[in-house]
Amino acid sequence: MMTGFPGITVSGGLISKVIYRYLDCGDLQHGFARVRCNDCGHEYLLAFSCKRRHFCPSCHQKRVVEFGEWLCMDVLKKIPHRHFVFSIPKMLRRYFLYDRKLLAALSRSAWESLKVFMQQAVPEKEPIPGAVIAIQTFGDFLGFNPHCHILMTDGCFYGNKGMFRVAPPLEIKKLEAIFRHKVFRMLLKKGTTRSLSRSAATSAFFRSYNFASTTLEYVSINVC
Repeated sequence: MMTGFPGITVSGGLISKVIYRYLDCGDLQHGFARVRCNDCGHEYLLAFSCKRRHFCPSCHQKRVVEFGEWLCMDVLKKIPHRHFVFSIPKMLRRYFLYDRKLLAALSRSAWESLKVFMQQAVPEKEPIPGAVIAIQTFGDFLGFNPHCHILMTDGCFYGNKGMFRVAPPLEIKKLEAIFRHKVFRMLLKKGTTRSLSRSAATSAFFRSYNFASTTLEYVSINVC
């Protein structure tokens, strides 16, 4: 347990490190660089930042802007894109809370679902979609809510010359069914729900569960 400020009590090595690095962010007493203009001779001191993601709003915003600029300039093609959000029901979130390695498997399940769905929707030979995936583990009220944000091409590339074909209107209910199947299969394969799957009542619930409450939604956007 660490106490360095009135009314503040922090425990845990990683948490305390992040908090105290944030409190020292931009403080000249903890290091700085001297910036000087060779032409006019003007100079100023630039304090070191903590470079903490999420917790420090200033450092995190800088990373967000840089990442967004990199995507727009170097990664994304000038074609239509869609924004998908995949989330899971509350009763399954606890498995991801205590085993964070499952978050990578959740991201893979979302990608595989979208890839299969898009390839079936675009009537071309060997179509390949493109996507950028980011995992977020908290919701509007900072509760644990693992979900995937996916920026995906609104169609697929095909052919040797990189031709692109826009997908027809999508039936989201079919995509929900594919994602539901892949998530449950992944959890059973990992052995996470092995004890629960032995219950006939729970197994029947898994088979009949409607993912309408899991907020599988999308917003169409265009990338300039």
